[in-house]
Amino acid sequence: MKNSLIALYKDVLGSIRDLAPIVIVIAVFEVAVIRQPVSGLLGILYGAVLVVLGLAFFIFGLRLALFPVGESLAHSLAKKGSVFWLFVFAFILGFGTTIAEPALLAIAAEAAEVAVGAGAIEATEEAQDNYALGLRLVVALSVGCSLMLGVLRILTNWSLPVMIISGYILVVLVTGIAPPEIVGIAYDSGGVTTSTVTVPLVTALGVGLASSLSGRNPMTDGFGLIAFASLTPILFVLIYGVITQWI
Repeated sequence: MKNSLIALYKDVLGSIRDLAPIVIVIAVFEVAVIRQPVSGLLGILYGAVLVVLGLAFFIFGLRLALFPVGESLAHSLAKKGSVFWLFVFAFILGFGTTIAEPALLAIAAEAAEVAVGAGAIEATEEAQDNYALGLRLVVALSVGCSLMLGVLRILTNWSLPVMIISGYILVVLVTGIAPPEIVGIAYDSGGVTTSTVTVPLVTALGVGLASSLSGRNPMTDGFGLIAFASLTPILFVLIYGVITQWI
């Protein structure tokens, strides 16, 4: 218990240190550039304290639970030789953490409105909801597939740079035939999938798997899954745009 409190205290200090530059920059611009009195100073300070505490508890929780869970599950499945269940776990992890991502919900809703304006879908609420849901499912499916691909790379020791470069070449090629209104959405979807929950879990999965395999270095083989999780949504959404355009 004492060690946990000490670790939490260090996380709070780390959060204050990380947020201090942002606060200083905002304060300098407020005083020296805008030169206006700060309204609601008490509320701002209260909010800053909540942000510091929230960030500290989040980091503490990641180290206390999410990282050990991801590493232990990957390690156990690899030791038991359960390759099938390892792929199932990777897919469910990617799909489940992405489908309910708030940023993805916002992007999907905006994309549906853009599709209406471009004449790609009917201007009805049902059509917009279906388009947004389809986009969310495509992105979540892509992240699930990307983690399966990342696990396969670790198991087979394929070259990460070759796979990533080949993937982006394919993205460029598909971009040329995708409808213009979906291109920006597709590229943005690669960023919204790497959420604050997905990243630590995926990293723990890769490191845990690489640590449990003989001949694998966790530093060189355990990372790279996030790159797949950012790349594949772009490709999948571009293809989704092409298919919906043809339909």
